[in-house]
Amino acid sequence: MAKKNGNNNEESLENQLWKAADKLRKNMDAAEYKHVVLGLIFLKYISDAFAKLYEKLEAGEGEYAGADPEDKDEYKAENVFFVPEKARWRFLLSKAKQPTIGKSVDEAMDAIERENPSLKGVLPKVYARQNLDPSSLGELIDLIGNIALGDTKERSADILGHVFEYFLGEFALAEGKKGGQFYTPRSVVELLVEMLEPYKGRVFDPCCGSGGMFVQSEKFVKEHSGRINDISVYGQESNQTTWRLAKMNLAIRGIDSSQVKWNNEGSFLNDAHKDLKADYIIANPPFNVSDWSGDLLRKDGRWKYGLPPTSNANYAWIQHFLYHLAPNGQAGFVLAKGSLTSKSGGEGEIRKALVEENLIDCIVNLPPKLFLNTQIPASLWFMSRNRTNGKFRDRSDEILFIDARNMGHLINRRTKVLSEKDIQEISETYHNWRNPDGKYEDVKGFSNSTSIERVKELDYVLTPGRYVGLAEQEDDFDFKERFTQLKSEFEEQLKEEHQLNERISQNLAKIDLNEK
Repeated sequence: MAKKNGNNNEESLENQLWKAADKLRKNMDAAEYKHVVLGLIFLKYISDAFAKLYEKLEAGEGEYAGADPEDKDEYKAENVFFVPEKARWRFLLSKAKQPTIGKSVDEAMDAIERENPSLKGVLPKVYARQNLDPSSLGELIDLIGNIALGDTKERSADILGHVFEYFLGEFALAEGKKGGQFYTPRSVVELLVEMLEPYKGRVFDPCCGSGGMFVQSEKFVKEHSGRINDISVYGQESNQTTWRLAKMNLAIRGIDSSQVKWNNEGSFLNDAHKDLKADYIIANPPFNVSDWSGDLLRKDGRWKYGLPPTSNANYAWIQHFLYHLAPNGQAGFVLAKGSLTSKSGGEGEIRKALVEENLIDCIVNLPPKLFLNTQIPASLWFMSRNRTNGKFRDRSDEILFIDARNMGHLINRRTKVLSEKDIQEISETYHNWRNPDGKYEDVKGFSNSTSIERVKELDYVLTPGRYVGLAEQEDDFDFKERFTQLKSEFEEQLKEEHQLNERISQNLAKIDLNEK
């Protein structure tokens, strides 16, 4: 279903759909339109799954002999959402050209929630709003209805899952800084998951956003021929709108989201999984949060390694993760780079305790511009409760430092992504270092296996650049290639500024007309 674009390259189905859907946005901003599109993709997914089982029940063959296709229990038994008649895709498709289509979709969402308690309060009811043109909504329903046609029908759930995930990323890019509040860049999530290798056990994310860490963990298990039922996910999110996205994102992947909880107080004040001990923690907590209610939690039992400052939640997050780790559990998470060196409010003493308690396994310095909602430099921390557990080699006297600042490539002037090759190089370096049969060697300017003693000598500073040294200078620097790259980036910047100036001029002209 890919087609050629103007450069004669194959254009993905997801990209084709995004361009088509984006044209229908008109007078809605991306933040609002996101719920319109993702809600419809979800509705299409559950309707397809329902229709597939409905046909089997109606045929009444084998184990389905004598079954009633309208019996809700038949669907519950196979973990399929029951879809009432007026919420089924074919019904909505028949109403797509009517001016009341928005009301019909809202009613469909209400009906599905009534029949499926696990979706209560999850689905968007935004389709009858005045700023959503009924004809554009009808076109969007047609467009999404064409996602799984012909030989792709059997794979519709997987295709719709990919489309949902792709659209989440595109909406995050379109929203810019605000998009980062619900979406961790896919390449960062892939790197965390590839390094941790969550094959089996409980996966926990106490600031789960739209659920990307769970989706990627599920993908990892499938791609490595594991059994998806061997992992279970636990999550918490304080933003209710984002939690709804997570619930839909997981449902469309067939992942049980019953343990993904919402409360507006957040993980520090109202820990929804107080007794959980997770095998894997994968997270991207908000950086440098100052209003985390730390003054109300001075005597909390989670602060085993030191009292985190009330002005910054970074070291509260680290200890929250450690509190929830099982005896052999592992954690991988994103933190602001400043957390590697900070000493304010007792953070230096907490970091010292973490090093001396032998909890830190690996630190990765990330390239700039990976995150949509901040320009603050970031790092990845990997921690392990038991670094002598026999599953990997004994790393109790060392920490691996990786400096990946020069990796990644720009996809626009403001945003970088890590390539598959980058992810593979970083994760394989880590695996070769920790695996008993791994062939690890230090690479100047990139990685260094450093003794705990050396870290103590450098006053417990964890910045990888302090340990990996400078890369060997290459003699074959291509000046012409570098100049061409810089010229291209400069031209793209000028183009974006020109487009911005045009939009400003158009808006000013509209204001003048209105005033007249």
